[in-house]
Amino acid sequence: MAEDDTRHYSLAELRAMRERGETQTAANPPKFDVDEEFWANARPVVPHRPKVHTGLRIDADVLDWFKAQGAGWQTRMNAVLRAYYDHERR
Repeated sequence: MAEDDTRHYSLAELRAMRERGETQTAANPPKFDVDEEFWANARPVVPHRPKVHTGLRIDADVLDWFKAQGAGWQTRMNAVLRAYYDHERR
């Protein structure tokens, strides 16, 4: 299924699909223990203010490179800008 493939189902259709075993969801999903290994690899994520839509002029080759990385290119571009911002603030 493509990443951008969005389908719409009614609640009755979803329940029927679950009864037929056509979905990978469960009403009561299994729980898992959070062990030391989980915390050793965990990264704290600080929520930021909501993003602002802006018109930003960027060199075409830079934009093309980010877009070539695939879905999420705007988020990655924001992460690069944030890293520079955080570095300069220190």
